[in-house]
Amino acid sequence: MDPLQRPGDLVPETPGDLSIRALWRHGRPAERAWVLGGWLATILACIGLGLATVREGWSGIPVDLGGANAFLTFYPPIPLCLWWTLTMGWRWGAVPAWLATFVLALDAHLAPLWAAVFACANPLGLGVLALGYRAVGAPRGLRSLRAWLFFVPLCFVAAVFSSAGALIWNFSHDLAAERQLPIWQGWWLGAFLQSALLGGPLMALTWPRLSRWILARPALFTPPPSGRRAMGLGLLFVIVLAVLGYGLVSLGLGSLQLRAALASQDWSRLEEASRLMLSTAWVFFWVFTLIVLFVAQFGYQALSRWLRSTEALVAQLARVNAELEQRSRTDGLTGLANRMATEEGLRALLRTVRRYRTPSALLMLDIDHFKQVNDRHGHAAGDAVIRALAEVLKSSSRDVDLPGRVGGEEFVVGLAHTDLPGARRFTERLRERVAASPVTVDGNAIAYTVSIGVTLLRQDDAAIEDPLRRADAAMYRAKQGGRNRVELDAGDAGKA
Repeated sequence: MDPLQRPGDLVPETPGDLSIRALWRHGRPAERAWVLGGWLATILACIGLGLATVREGWSGIPVDLGGANAFLTFYPPIPLCLWWTLTMGWRWGAVPAWLATFVLALDAHLAPLWAAVFACANPLGLGVLALGYRAVGAPRGLRSLRAWLFFVPLCFVAAVFSSAGALIWNFSHDLAAERQLPIWQGWWLGAFLQSALLGGPLMALTWPRLSRWILARPALFTPPPSGRRAMGLGLLFVIVLAVLGYGLVSLGLGSLQLRAALASQDWSRLEEASRLMLSTAWVFFWVFTLIVLFVAQFGYQALSRWLRSTEALVAQLARVNAELEQRSRTDGLTGLANRMATEEGLRALLRTVRRYRTPSALLMLDIDHFKQVNDRHGHAAGDAVIRALAEVLKSSSRDVDLPGRVGGEEFVVGLAHTDLPGARRFTERLRERVAASPVTVDGNAIAYTVSIGVTLLRQDDAAIEDPLRRADAAMYRAKQGGRNRVELDAGDAGKA
């Protein structure tokens, strides 16, 4: 588990949206009732609360933020739609947001076409929020400081984009300059504060249980989105647009109000406009600071994700390369070293003999009458006999020894630090053990024996092929002598 991930963040990365079709087809009756019923109830609540915002005058309320005058709009549908967006997907939050804004716009006598365009503002902000979480895959449980450092600035960016609705409202109503800034600032500031102070705690409270349900019901959700790098770049572009747009509108509306006050030559009005312009500049400063922190946090998370992905890829490549290396050196049927790896090991053993003058031996063995095993019992039985012999070689050899398969039914064993008498004793025990270990295939016991040739590795051997030829010749004499026997190399026979 990611050390920064908390127990409440059981689904750290944003999955796909909850599919209505999958929910209807594969969801349990209780799931359909809770999700669809809750969603319809949210739509009705958002419409009612949206109407209340206009009728109760919750728009453009002047507030004092630490000495700076600002305006705030209280719009309760925001945290509800945010919750649906982050838990079930953008469409689940966008639909109630659009309907609520459309109905209140009609109630305020806005033309239907303007109302439809105006209603797209909050879904636009929710789309930015959804894009941010999909681009980064940040935890949505909000149980850690890292999660909040991503959530809060992203709420501001989303609020700025949704405040495009205030500009549409101002334009469609042809409001005076002194009335435009309160509506626009109240919109984005209210959306931001409600998202952070109400939507955030709502997510923190409900996400642990929801995340367990998402983990248990993945079939109800669409596949996770791909192209996260492109979405990350898109998010950075969106952030830049939000900052530029926010600065342009803030200073533009403030300047418009200040010019209107100057034109009126009303000093009390000019004083109020100047104070409002100063407050707007300070708010812009703190907003810009927040965005800088957000970009830093976003860059840190993106870099951390890239490093984790790179490290995981490197580790995976290392494992694959190790597996490929192992496979390239391993006989697939027996698990012993294949011919290439065996010869490499024997060359290293020969170098040790030359350098340290320590005795080492080489065995070559062949299964007697192996063709008859295949003819009588089939090739599967022949493979079983080969595997059984390989297991005997593995269990009989020491860690410093080198058993390997060099042909169809031919094997070699390099015995390190072993003189000729020791090699002969080992070989006789090996031969007897093989003869006493029949292989059972399909209920039939198949007895088999081996013929073995033994030679020593010599300091004057030009290459490993020299002792291999001597061991092969000794093995051939063992077969000629009746099989199931051990023969020493003729040059070594007098040393035994």
